[in-house]
Amino acid sequence: MKTNTLVSFFILLLFSISICKAQSTYKNEPSLENQYGTPNADAPKEILDYADLIGKCNCKSVSRINQTEWSDTVAMTWEFKYIMNGMAIQDQTLKADGKHSGSIRQFNSDSSRWYVHYYSSSVAIPIMSVWEGNKNEQGDIVLYKNQPSPTGAAGFYKIVFSNISKESFDWTGAWVSKDESIIYPTWKIFCKKQVQLTAHQEKEIILKNIDAFSKAYMNANFEAIANSYSIDAKIFPSGSDIIDGREAIKEKWIIKDGSKILNHKITPLEIKLVGDYAYDFGYYEGESESKEGEKSSFKGKYVIVWKKTEGKWKMYLDIWNRI
Repeated sequence: MKTNTLVSFFILLLFSISICKAQSTYKNEPSLENQYGTPNADAPKEILDYADLIGKCNCKSVSRINQTEWSDTVAMTWEFKYIMNGMAIQDQTLKADGKHSGSIRQFNSDSSRWYVHYYSSSVAIPIMSVWEGNKNEQGDIVLYKNQPSPTGAAGFYKIVFSNISKESFDWTGAWVSKDESIIYPTWKIFCKKQVQLTAHQEKEIILKNIDAFSKAYMNANFEAIANSYSIDAKIFPSGSDIIDGREAIKEKWIIKDGSKILNHKITPLEIKLVGDYAYDFGYYEGESESKEGEKSSFKGKYVIVWKKTEGKWKMYLDIWNRI
């Protein structure tokens, strides 16, 4: 267990280094500073049609059961990012019902049209479905694919991104006749953008969590200390086996000899973000008092791997030893 955990930690470090090297060559790729990438200056100007959609949204999806009934709402996330060094766009939906999907979106300057190649988790297909279209004067992105109706009438499946802003957008899928005199909506999605923090803001949150840990330790608030770790966290106390899990970690931190922590300070020397993980290292120091009133100071060094779970930074791996 100890070997596997340390290997995982060093893999994270190597992954961080490899990302930094790639950034210098492919500056428009998703990076630590720009999680969803950036548009390439050499891409068609239409690459900005999706600019307000870039990022991750929390969405509600509802689909038609029959002519009079719609299904229950399904929660989902929808994420858009620039790929191929900012020359195209990829998106992915993760749905609570397990019906995930994704698309690769490319603009062809010769035909002046977007081509959207769609795939899903339901089945692996040899040829992807393709939608074609453009952004119209009203600011909607409209895409079509030839598709007959259940009765065999000629028509299209029409997709419309509407009410697009930096905060939200709506999506509608409908079968339409060739002249669009008949419109039969079959699927609707309503999305709101998740708040995206900068790398600096993420680091500030981690620093606040570090400060909150010291305060909880001084106040003997062991419940707060336990909650600063992820559920699957592991700690590596000096001279001890690995301690696994939040409850066991809480038990380890509880001071049982009657002493108390008068002062505690953690000084990070570096904080590095790696996607939904981060690591920091540095020094800690403090002063304790025994139940007999004797005071003593302590100092040590540490390494922490953080993990973002449900939007919050929690300590995942924590190793330290005294100097």
